[in-house]
Amino acid sequence: MPLFKNIVVFRIDPTWTAPAQDRLEAELQRLAFEPCEPSQERSAGWAPPRGQENGAMVEAVDGQWILKLAVERKAVPGGAVRAELEARCKAIEAETGRKPGRKEKAELKEQIIHAFLPRAFSKRSAHTLWLDLEARSLIVAASSMKSAEPVLKDLVDLMAEIGHPMPLAPLNTATAPATAMSEWLTTREAPAGFTIDRDLELKRADEEKSVVRYARHTLDLDEIGQHIQEGKLPTQLALTWNDKVSFVLTEQLAIRKIDIRDVDDAPKGEDGFDADVAIATGELAQLLPELLASLGGELAQVA
Repeated sequence: MPLFKNIVVFRIDPTWTAPAQDRLEAELQRLAFEPCEPSQERSAGWAPPRGQENGAMVEAVDGQWILKLAVERKAVPGGAVRAELEARCKAIEAETGRKPGRKEKAELKEQIIHAFLPRAFSKRSAHTLWLDLEARSLIVAASSMKSAEPVLKDLVDLMAEIGHPMPLAPLNTATAPATAMSEWLTTREAPAGFTIDRDLELKRADEEKSVVRYARHTLDLDEIGQHIQEGKLPTQLALTWNDKVSFVLTEQLAIRKIDIRDVDDAPKGEDGFDADVAIATGELAQLLPELLASLGGELAQVA
C-alpha cells in the first residue's frame, strides 16, 4: 500500500513553532486510538505510523515527521432508523391521538440511533500526516478537502492543547486549477515538466450539472475544446511529472491516484517504511513547487 495515494496540502503559518519531538510523542501516546464504545458513533486517536504495536507515534525520516490518525465509525442503516421511527410515531398517535411534532421526532430519532449503535457495523480508516517543517507544509493523506478537515481538527486541537497553536490555510494559486487545466487542454500543451495523460472529467457548473468523462482515452481531441467552449470545466485531469510521478489533479488542488514510478529496486530497511517515506516525501517535495508554478505560483495568505 503506497504511503500517499491521495493528498491535500496545507500551509503552516510562519509564526508557528514546532513542539519538541519527545513532547509531541508523549501527547500522541496519551491520545492513542481506542475502538468505539458500544454506544459511540466515532472514535479517533493516534497510531504508530510504522504499524508496529507499541511503536513510536512520531517517525522522523530525513527531517520529515510522519504521524497517523486512526478513525473508527459506526453507521446505523438509515432505512432501519426510518422504519423504527415510523413505527414509534404510529404507536404514539394510536395511544394519544396526536402526531409527534418535529422536535419530538428528532428526539425519538436520536434515541433510536443510540439504541441501534451497539449492533451497528464499524468501519476503520487511517490517515497519514506528513509535517514538512522546512517547507512549512502539512500534507494529509486524503482525497478531498472535506475528508481532510476532520483529520486537521484532531491535529490542530492537539497542538493547541500542548501550547503550540497551529494556524493552517489551504494552498491558493494565482490561476485556479480548472482555468489552468482548460488552457492546457485547449492548447494541447502541458506546462513544462508535465505531460497530459489519458483521464479527464469535465463538469458544467449550471443547473444541468452535465458531466463528461474520458478514461484511458487520448485527450488530443477537438471535442474536448468544444466542451470547454460550451462551459464545461475540467474537474480532474491525469498528469505525469518528469516521467517520475503520475497523478490526477482536481479543481480543488487535491492530488489523487499518486503513482511514483521506478521504485521497485529502491533499497529497503527491515520493514521498508524508511525507504517508502524517503521516496514519497523526496519526490512529492520536488513535484509540489513545480505544480504550483504551473498554476501561476502560490499566493500569500491574507490574514
